[in-house]
Amino acid sequence: MSQRSSNTGCVSAIVPARDEEAVIAGCVESLVPQAEIAEILVIDDQSSDRTAEIVRELSTKYPKVRLLVASELPAGWIGKNNAVWTGARKAEGDWLLFTDADAVHAQDSAAKALAIAAENDAAMVSFSPEQVMETWYEKAVIPYVFTRLNSRFSFAGVNDPQNPAAAANGQFILIRRVAYEAVGGHSSVASDVLEDVALAVRVKAAGYRLWFGSGKGIVRVRMYRSFAAMWEGWKKNLYSLMDGNPKAARAEIGRALLPILMVLLPAVIFGGITKSILLATSLLALGLAVTQKIYGEELQTIGFSRQLWGYGILGQILFAAVLWASYRGHRSGRLEWKGREYPAGTPRASKG
Repeated sequence: MSQRSSNTGCVSAIVPARDEEAVIAGCVESLVPQAEIAEILVIDDQSSDRTAEIVRELSTKYPKVRLLVASELPAGWIGKNNAVWTGARKAEGDWLLFTDADAVHAQDSAAKALAIAAENDAAMVSFSPEQVMETWYEKAVIPYVFTRLNSRFSFAGVNDPQNPAAAANGQFILIRRVAYEAVGGHSSVASDVLEDVALAVRVKAAGYRLWFGSGKGIVRVRMYRSFAAMWEGWKKNLYSLMDGNPKAARAEIGRALLPILMVLLPAVIFGGITKSILLATSLLALGLAVTQKIYGEELQTIGFSRQLWGYGILGQILFAAVLWASYRGHRSGRLEWKGREYPAGTPRASKG
């Protein structure tokens, strides 16, 4: 029997959705044709837009689509965690696929994840999705953030069963039901805003194998569609993603800004000494060219186009600014996301 036929109908896809009318249809319709997916459970998380109405329409067209409604947020729960937990308790598959409403899947995303699980004896497979970026601020901030995340959550480290490092991306997590239930599912990370990493930590600590890798050509997302949404999202996330302590945050801010200062200051000093605007400009251009060449090579190693190097300076400045804002937000005691406030004592942060 082929792997595809043996895996037919073994996956329950679970999609939390809060005010996702612009993207929910694209996500659902990318999941529907996949034979491995027996059911698609979309959990309306108290949306104020047409999300639920759109899913109801899709459910009349596609029998495997079901709309569930998340309860009012229980005390101590993060909204996304409550929504996916609602879906997980209703799901019937041997495998659970957690994916975000802004994710668009290739026609074989579930099949590829199942194949990777089989080849690596993994109970949990997660892809870091291909990032769709259309605006200057997306192209500036997102690639730079991912270069920093790669330094902290390397695929090789996560995939090594002897290495305690654990991570996952909540935009695509496929997990065997028995492993999910063994660690308590999302109820065990109810208050954790970085629920994907927290769940991965619990799964690996329980002795199950993880596999984490690039989702290029498998699943793609456009994370933020406005500057305000991007700022709010990273303000909630970034401090925790950078280890969640002041020392690490200061180090990351310094790492982002120091190369710019090291290029700018010599240009200003030598320009002032020589009174030559041409020399100052030449030194500045040379320094920036060197730093951005290095950045372009970093981008290429993690799957981004090196052509994005031109956004590097803006990305470093915005990264430092939003990380500082994230630090201040955590210190103030409250996190905000999609009209909700959460206590900043929440251990981590994610996109949900």
